[in-house]
Amino acid sequence: MAGAIASRMSFSSLKRKQPKTFTVRIVTMDAEMEFSCEVKWKGKDLFDLVCRTLGLRETWFFGLQYTIKDTVAWLKMDKKVLDHDVPTEEPVTFHFLAKFYPENAEEELVQEITQHLFFLQVKKQILDEKIYCPPEASVLLASYAVQAKYGDYDPNVHKRGFLAQEELLPKRVINLYQMTPEMWEERITAWYAEHRGRARDEAEMEYLKIAQDLEMYGVNYFAIRNKKGTELLLGVDALGLHIYDPDNRLTPKISFPWNEIRNISYSDKEFTIKPLDKKIDVFKFNSSKLRVNKLILQLCIGNHDLFMRRRKADSLEVQQMKAQAREEKARKQMERQRLAREKQMREEAERTRDELERRLMQLKEEATMANEALMRSEETADLLAEKAQITEEEAKLLAQKAAEAEQEMQRIKATAIRTEEEKRLMEQKVLEAEMLALKMAEESERRAKEADQLKQDLQEARESERRAKQKLLEITSKSSYTQSMNSSTTALPTDLPSFNLISESLSFDFKDTDMKRLSMEIEKEKVEYMEKSKHLQEQLNELKTEIEALKLKERETALDILHNENASRGNSKHNTIKKVSEGSSLYLA
Repeated sequence: MAGAIASRMSFSSLKRKQPKTFTVRIVTMDAEMEFSCEVKWKGKDLFDLVCRTLGLRETWFFGLQYTIKDTVAWLKMDKKVLDHDVPTEEPVTFHFLAKFYPENAEEELVQEITQHLFFLQVKKQILDEKIYCPPEASVLLASYAVQAKYGDYDPNVHKRGFLAQEELLPKRVINLYQMTPEMWEERITAWYAEHRGRARDEAEMEYLKIAQDLEMYGVNYFAIRNKKGTELLLGVDALGLHIYDPDNRLTPKISFPWNEIRNISYSDKEFTIKPLDKKIDVFKFNSSKLRVNKLILQLCIGNHDLFMRRRKADSLEVQQMKAQAREEKARKQMERQRLAREKQMREEAERTRDELERRLMQLKEEATMANEALMRSEETADLLAEKAQITEEEAKLLAQKAAEAEQEMQRIKATAIRTEEEKRLMEQKVLEAEMLALKMAEESERRAKEADQLKQDLQEARESERRAKQKLLEITSKSSYTQSMNSSTTALPTDLPSFNLISESLSFDFKDTDMKRLSMEIEKEKVEYMEKSKHLQEQLNELKTEIEALKLKERETALDILHNENASRGNSKHNTIKKVSEGSSLYLA
């Protein structure tokens, strides 16, 4: 009895010690995951679990976002998950998104998974028109998105209409021009075909390199008021703080780069930005919602920390990641080169095989024609032989008749006809017999000559038959040799000894010489990239000019007009920020 009670008490205590859990759904840009979390878990515990699951090491760019009362919020790392103002019903949903953006995607984004997540997020923001993108740049970005999804362009596979179900351009761009979906697809495909040879990660990085120069890229906008009550927009991004007119999110009125800000303070609803240059006035502004104020402060602190971090030497972890990324990139490049060589050799083998098959068919046709010629020659020879035999028999018969006529003449001469009339008649008959004999002799001679000619024709026909048989024998021997060559060549793609030698000689042990060579290749790639950039700008201008005639001016948005004005003045994102930061002392307080 006592043992049973003790057993029940032990079981009850174990049951009480079991941690309570709740279900969390994590939504990334391309997947959904569910986790069972303990109630005591802090934001960092859940965030680390998600990063481990994704295989993500560049965690400092990302966060877990949720929405509360139409306001965006981010999960705090040092606070329990359930202590946030999250919905109580399960599963509790968070969105795993980039919270901070890099200044230079190519230099800062190391892991392929990091690049992919940024690519998907920026692509969605452009399509949802949260980032303004001019039409010509939209087409170029779409072509890189297609390269990332479909690989190299193949006209036999990617036929007209293969992009019909894809969302590749912002609706604003589509509505702005009198162009059919087929016309857009044609222009996207023209650029897509030029990206041949780029792997998915390379295409996605090219996309990000273009997108990061867009004015609204990476900017978080917040409605604020200055101390005079004027409504403004605050933009927070990787470069600093920017103040915009509410109607113009492209060009800031004032900019405060992070390296020129001495201090940002927050009290109640008022923010104060103190520039490093004490000659420049302090800028103060208010935000209406407490949650928004907290979010602004988080973004300011996080972006400033990353700004300072970029200007210091890389940590050991980042150095290791970059080294691994370089080695992985070199391995992939060598693997792509090896596959390209294999593909080229296979294509050459297939071309050789096709040529041999074509030659074989040609030889077969020649053999068939020679065989038919031989059969015709044999038939002709048989006919000539038969005709010669008949002619010879006719000649013999005519000779026999001539002999009989001669005998008849002699018999008539020997017969004496007593009367003069009989004599005359006899002479006449003799004359006729002589003429008949002469005619028979001539006919016999003609027939004899014709028989000789037929014999000669028969000999030539037999000689022609002999030559045709000899040619057929030569063609047959060539055909058998070609078939043996064809079989050996056809086997080449599946059994290439040179491939084995290549794969055996591959070594992933990178020495100093390998790294120097790789560095030289990288420098070469930089020069090529500059040339491509110039070519790319020319292509963009050409496309812009081409579709300008199809634009519906009345459908231009305010951002379209502002972008065109900036472009006509030669203003870009970076030089605009530089100009307004230099003149920040002239801002309207």
